[in-house]
Amino acid sequence: MKKCILVIIFLSQICFGQSSIFEINKKLGKGINMGNMFEAPSETAWGNPFKDDYFQRISSLGFKHVRIPIRWDVPDRALQVAPYTINPDFLKRIKSVIDLALKENLLVIINMHHHEDLFLNPEANNAEFLSQWAQISTYFKDYNERLLFEVLNEPNSNLTSAKWNLFFAEALTTIRKTNPTRAVLMGTSNWGGLNGVSALKIPKDENLILTIHYYEPFNFTHQGAEWVSGTEPWLGTKWENTNLERNEIIGQFEYAKTFASENNLPIHIGEFGSYGKADLASRIKWSNFLARWFENQGFSWAYWEFSAGFGIYDPNKNTYLTALVDALIKNPISEAEELKTTTIYKSDFSSNNGNWNLSTQPSATANISNADSSAIINITKASTEGWHVQFTKNDIFLKKGKRYMVSFDAKSIADIGITNYLGQNSGSYKAYSNYKGFTLNNNFKAFNYSFVMNDADDSKARIVFDLGLNISKIWIKNIKIEEVISEEFQGTVLSNFYENSGIKVFPNPFENEINIERLNTYQEIAVFDVTNKIVFKKNLESQDIDKIKLPDLKPGLYFLKLKKEKEIRFFKIIKI
Repeated sequence: MKKCILVIIFLSQICFGQSSIFEINKKLGKGINMGNMFEAPSETAWGNPFKDDYFQRISSLGFKHVRIPIRWDVPDRALQVAPYTINPDFLKRIKSVIDLALKENLLVIINMHHHEDLFLNPEANNAEFLSQWAQISTYFKDYNERLLFEVLNEPNSNLTSAKWNLFFAEALTTIRKTNPTRAVLMGTSNWGGLNGVSALKIPKDENLILTIHYYEPFNFTHQGAEWVSGTEPWLGTKWENTNLERNEIIGQFEYAKTFASENNLPIHIGEFGSYGKADLASRIKWSNFLARWFENQGFSWAYWEFSAGFGIYDPNKNTYLTALVDALIKNPISEAEELKTTTIYKSDFSSNNGNWNLSTQPSATANISNADSSAIINITKASTEGWHVQFTKNDIFLKKGKRYMVSFDAKSIADIGITNYLGQNSGSYKAYSNYKGFTLNNNFKAFNYSFVMNDADDSKARIVFDLGLNISKIWIKNIKIEEVISEEFQGTVLSNFYENSGIKVFPNPFENEINIERLNTYQEIAVFDVTNKIVFKKNLESQDIDKIKLPDLKPGLYFLKLKKEKEIRFFKIIKI
């Protein structure tokens, strides 16, 4: 008899009970963040207060859920000493906002945002953290599955990966006392990004969603952001929807997809967005590709944000960025722009370290060897900073305004995160490419990214791997840096670059005039500077000439191009 009752209960749960966690994640679908509202110290503190018609607007645009970031730990909202009681009026306020969203058929994610004391001193503030989640989960326990909890936004600082795993498990246990089947989102340490996925220890629970924040390339998405230092030089950075940029994104998510599959977790992209100081055309391309690609992977997503600096809606003008809304909600994925490259550096670890250096700080120890065309870095003592073990190579020539593609293959004995970048080899050690995080496992995988050199030419730049966060053994090979060929160079045969095929170009170096043998057999001549900017161009029209007078150029290296139908020749020339 008991067996029959159990079967009936089980069948009723399938037919009438809660959806599976994958079904809930599918229902989340397209979402948007209510940013700069309830995670501010007060609703009006950051100039973007919530308005009651927002959810009707959001639903009518085609979004399926809202994520509501909430800061609970400020004095006006919660007692700052035990028992850390949350202000009943604030709980009622959040309830009223949730109810407005549910009324518009939107699913709702509420979280704990900006718990700065917890980040700085986790142990001292864990009791407050757990107490507040006990109160939140009890207050909202009677809501159905359309309400989801996210335990903590972007764990960071002293709330390390190891501590975050423990704190999340304790919070989940607290929530499950009153919400045994509610969907709960687990973010990553190290500011919520992809680089923290490998450190997660997933509790045994059938109602968890992995949530990841994505703002790459950071110098594009945060150009001119006032709250991030050093972003002014990034202004003007574009995202051009190239095959290189797309491949970077796809490669970055490869590990997270595998991790989620192995742990039977759906993925929610809790934040992605680009700041309003980026050019709108690039924002549209970036947002459109990510939204459609996330959906193709089965991810739900929440754009950051509705009505502030990254937003799609201007509450002061009562206007939408319609093109951005359409890119997010309905436009199909656009075609990528295919680019060609030429290699400026390729590693060779077949017999030695190939002019690479391994350096360590006193808090870490490591050694290097090579085998099977790989550099093998053995980290025997880890540190709190990745740069405490650095694998570097200097003298990479980067040119202002040029786009570069970086690729490499790597593996490690355990799942770990590493950082790679190109930057200065002295002074402030600025990262021209920004810092790129990658997750390694015990199989060789290919990684790549691209960036635009926005700084002045640097013939002494370095490529850097920061490896010091984990005791591990790491293999790296096939490191390659490629320069994207400018539009003028597209379609040429790379093997013909700088081949003169017996054609004489003299004098070289030159002052003002240059002689070119058989010049009258070509149709066009052009001269480029090192950034591929055209400084001289002339149609020859079969003129019987062999000498060209060039404009007053600055001393330095230039490239001379001769064109005849499908034949193109390039020469290096030097102005003195």
